[in-house]
Amino acid sequence: MMLTAVVAMLATPGPKLSLWETSILALAILVASAAAGAFNQYYETDLDARMRRTRNRPFVTGVFHKSPAWLLLIMGLLAVSVAAAAYFLNGAAALYIFLGAFFYAIVYTVWLKRRTWMNIVIGGASGGFAVLAGAAAIDPALGPVPILLALVLFFWTPSHFWSLAIAQRKEYAAAGIPMLPVVAGDLAAAKTVLANTVVLVSLSVMPFFYGLGWIYLIGAVSGGGYFIYRNIKMIRDPSPKMAMGSFFASFLQLSLLLVGTVLDVCLGS
Repeated sequence: MMLTAVVAMLATPGPKLSLWETSILALAILVASAAAGAFNQYYETDLDARMRRTRNRPFVTGVFHKSPAWLLLIMGLLAVSVAAAAYFLNGAAALYIFLGAFFYAIVYTVWLKRRTWMNIVIGGASGGFAVLAGAAAIDPALGPVPILLALVLFFWTPSHFWSLAIAQRKEYAAAGIPMLPVVAGDLAAAKTVLANTVVLVSLSVMPFFYGLGWIYLIGAVSGGGYFIYRNIKMIRDPSPKMAMGSFFASFLQLSLLLVGTVLDVCLGS
């Protein structure tokens, strides 16, 4: 979240932030994201205990003992982050930082995760809000490039997380979490991932037509093309091994997109 926000800040036209202001932006998003993640682990100890991937988290093992003090600390971290962004940056950036944490902690974790396979789709808006926060720190009006990058993050999350969910379907089913592969099956989920990724990659190309240059386009196309390739392999064989290959390809896709953006801005292509 922090890295995407800083990259969006760099890609947004306007007077650049000072090193101090950039540090405030990065730390505010980092701490707000940490608060949301901490709340997720505090709230979901029953689910985390049922899954091998999460059963060693500190609230599950008893290293941390659940108490109202933890909730006060979590809310305090979020409040400090939002207040710092509002004071040192602007109200729009602070609002997007708050919305990012709220969507992950409340909309995704509390309202949707246990109820619908759409949980990660709607909850995935938290990543888009981080992008908008970075852009709003420069220009609260938000031009087409940051909006498109926010949409990229929004569509990236389902492809990323559903790939993992295919690999971990049995554990999600045992935990009673209605992730897409649990509800629809691995093959249907893999086809949905591909369709979503095609939309994601199409959107990721669009900033090229609104000011970003060839270096960005190369990063977007190469990473996106590889992600689609791994999605196709997952459809042919929706096994945990292929699903994890798609999952890791999502990191490569996003990394090449972000690195391409930074290089494009810094080299002035």
